[in-house]
Amino acid sequence: MQTNITLVVMAAGMGSRFGGPKQETPVAIDGRVILDFSVYDALRAGFTDVVFIVREGQQEEFRAAVGNRIAEKVPVKYVTQRTDALPEGRTKPFGTAEAILCCQDTVNTPFAIINADDYYGRNAFFEMAEHLRSAKHGEWAMTSYELYKTLSKNGDVTRGVCELCDGYLFELRETHNIATDGSYLDGNTRKIFPEDTPVSMNLWGVTPDIFPILRAEYQTFLKTADLQKDEFYIPLVIRDAVKAGAATVKAYKNKDKWYGITYREDLAEVKTAIGELIAKGYYD
Repeated sequence: MQTNITLVVMAAGMGSRFGGPKQETPVAIDGRVILDFSVYDALRAGFTDVVFIVREGQQEEFRAAVGNRIAEKVPVKYVTQRTDALPEGRTKPFGTAEAILCCQDTVNTPFAIINADDYYGRNAFFEMAEHLRSAKHGEWAMTSYELYKTLSKNGDVTRGVCELCDGYLFELRETHNIATDGSYLDGNTRKIFPEDTPVSMNLWGVTPDIFPILRAEYQTFLKTADLQKDEFYIPLVIRDAVKAGAATVKAYKNKDKWYGITYREDLAEVKTAIGELIAKGYYD
């Protein structure tokens, strides 16, 4: 049984559609951000430390806005996703899988991965913590959400649409431009997903044996991708590890509503939801 489990937070996003660093945007009247509530839930579930992945040049700003406050409650480390090795003309990091690879010298326990600007609900962290405490190499996990509980009223979104088999991840497809009604274009035909279609919102649980897989896949990415525009995505690396037989991914189906701020107009709904949870006593 594992005694230490780590929460790895991907906080390097640039918030291009939102228009700024979403992970530092207050959602509560006292100035707390979404990440304050995710860490609160994770600590109650038994996570023992936190690693923040930030962009080069972002660390001091992030510390002041969020990190120092969280460091008062739990041991915190920082990892930088560098941009100085990017090809000329590209300013955006290569993606979430590269971000996790940056943690290879820092994280040596089973760990959960989350986005800094997503609200997952407290149940998700309890299920993930329980899984990770007993996970052996290659026994990974994910939290899936029902698609209609993750859509934005304010524009199209991208979701990792999952196919599950006997409670485990079988297939994942990154699907772009899912409209507010759950419809998407398949070639020239507009189709609609069932409301309860399982999707990944980047809440993953993995063991440290993911790092050699990431290293190998990253080398392939560098040799084969269009480095001006392609992204190295953690969901696709995990999917391919499943297909190769290197890991299994147990899918925990979460019925809670997910909240996030893809667009600036989403912020009001998130503030209202967090305020209601505070009023109900979910959070101090």
